[in-house]
Amino acid sequence: MINIAVPARICFYGDHQDYLGLPVIAGAIDRYINISAVPNNANHFEIHLKDIGTQRSIDLHDSLENVTEGDYFLSAIAILKKHELQLKEGYTLEIQGNIPVNAGLSSSSALTVAWIRFLLTSQEFPLGWTNKQVGHWAYEAEVLYFNQPGGLMDQYSIAQGGLIFIDTQTGESTKLNRGLGTLVVAESGLPKKTLEVLKNGRVYGQNAIKSIKEQYSDFKMENAQANDYEKYKHLVPSAFLEHWYAAVHNYQITKKAKTELLKAEPNPEYLGDLMNAHQMILQNQIQNTPEAMIGMMDAARKAGAFGTKIVGSGGGGSMVALTSEENKETVIEAFLSQGAKDAYEVNLISL
Repeated sequence: MINIAVPARICFYGDHQDYLGLPVIAGAIDRYINISAVPNNANHFEIHLKDIGTQRSIDLHDSLENVTEGDYFLSAIAILKKHELQLKEGYTLEIQGNIPVNAGLSSSSALTVAWIRFLLTSQEFPLGWTNKQVGHWAYEAEVLYFNQPGGLMDQYSIAQGGLIFIDTQTGESTKLNRGLGTLVVAESGLPKKTLEVLKNGRVYGQNAIKSIKEQYSDFKMENAQANDYEKYKHLVPSAFLEHWYAAVHNYQITKKAKTELLKAEPNPEYLGDLMNAHQMILQNQIQNTPEAMIGMMDAARKAGAFGTKIVGSGGGGSMVALTSEENKETVIEAFLSQGAKDAYEVNLISL
């Protein structure tokens, strides 16, 4: 039997930045997608998705000529076949986990990474691979293959584990101190709107930067400073101005968080302040946070959380709170009292 366990992820700083070529800080948490598989002496994969009560079969000899949008099982096979993956043996798989679906914790990317790890483990693959490479193949399968608007943060952070600063232009990752503090995840119960929010964020952000580069061809977003918002805003069409503000200031927040998380003993209260500043931009400029979730996070902060933010693309989904061990239960109760579907402690994990 083959057993694969792949974690969920949380983006702590840099949401809606990776598709602009700007860095993010994200970490893998102890919620998992699990695959258990046994050979079935057949020419197909029989996949049982236990959590949603469905199953499907994939022929080992599928031509992959008509892959349906969002079919990451087939797109992942197509990507790996470009690197000489050979499907030689059929398996029966059971897939289940405790990552909430459509809640911003990247259950879909965790499943894609888990599927790729299964294929590499169970089939003939002539090349070696690293965790970073697994993340890149998952990014190719989910985003590039279908020309979708997301970035690479989800796949890279899930595949590599720990808490990392990801340079999204190069894919290089820097390990950070996992001593953020105590973490609480709350599920709002509101479905997120991934592609709609990501598409708007990406198009508006890229158009804002493009309008500046049309006048200053040597401008590089990775060199932007806080005062560049005012310096260049007269060049940005009004429709994109809020996303220009978000791009500049979220970038500064991410850099400050990286500096703090490279210390031997990071200050959780300072990191909470940075998280709150990031959330204010997400809800005011990116406009990805429903009023109900704003109320839940306000209650968590009043209950003692140092910082709170929405997780993932937004429009719904989950939230994370950075708090102290002594205030953990109070923060959980605050989320629940304001209508959260569930709330619980999570921990950052290494692979």
